[in-house]
Amino acid sequence: MADDFGFFSSSEGAAAEEDPAAAFLAQQESEIAGIENDEGFGPTEGEAAPAAAPADAGERCVLQESNGPTDAYAAIAKADRLTQEPESIRKWREEQKKRLEELDAASKVTEQEWREKAKKDLEEWNLRQNEQMEKNRANNRASEEAFLKESKEESPGSEWEKVAQLCDFNPKSSKQSKDVSRMRSVLISLKQTPLSR
Repeated sequence: MADDFGFFSSSEGAAAEEDPAAAFLAQQESEIAGIENDEGFGPTEGEAAPAAAPADAGERCVLQESNGPTDAYAAIAKADRLTQEPESIRKWREEQKKRLEELDAASKVTEQEWREKAKKDLEEWNLRQNEQMEKNRANNRASEEAFLKESKEESPGSEWEKVAQLCDFNPKSSKQSKDVSRMRSVLISLKQTPLSR
């Protein structure tokens, strides 16, 4: 029956063909066994390699095969030879590594210079700050002593002069403050002509 396109094949063709799923599984098992042998998980050289179990009684028996060298170092060397980089890429990597090391060294040097400069600037700032604080303390002490000396002096008729010293007679006033021009004029007139008792 040539016109059934293999749909209604007889039992004669079944013996000639093998199950594709069983063949695939047997192939995978042999590859896994080969990988285990390469990594040292399989039998040693003195032991016999176990045969893969047949998937079906009518199928042929598949024996384990090795994928590569059984020595782990030989497998690594083989992989290195297979994945070895071209000369131009290797040179570029070496140059890149050298350039990065130089940049790292330069950045460490500049970082150290910045740290030293920052430490020096901080010390200078502390010295200037301390000097400024000492000057301010001396000025404050002098002005306090002068204020206390003036406040203790009591001469008749100088009261309004003391009040005038404490007041700001600047005619410029901001828009946010109250109008104090009348008070200013009263204080100025009292300063010029004090009240007599």
